[in-house]
Amino acid sequence: MARINDVGGTVGFGAIDTTDDPEPFHADWEARVAGLLLALRAEGLFHLDEFRDAIESIPPARYLTTSYYERWFTAICSLLERKGVLAPGELDEREPGDRGATEAADA
Repeated sequence: MARINDVGGTVGFGAIDTTDDPEPFHADWEARVAGLLLALRAEGLFHLDEFRDAIESIPPARYLTTSYYERWFTAICSLLERKGVLAPGELDEREPGDRGATEAADA
């Protein structure tokens, strides 16, 4: 069964943007998510295949409305919950790059 990430040949998704974009990150939080992924993998908390599966398991409606790094963040949170590092729903109210939620929690 195909997952939402496998839409090759599907009609209705529009043209692929092939514009060359030299910037790997467009916001600071995107770089932090990439760094978080590298750090967690280096600690052995999960493997790349688990990460890929977590991205591909995002519900279709959410997958299609989130950006590349938002999917990464969602997958990381999902894996950390599965591994018992985070309590289920612990980060539900936060968005990637939402420093206010962190600061409010620390106050």
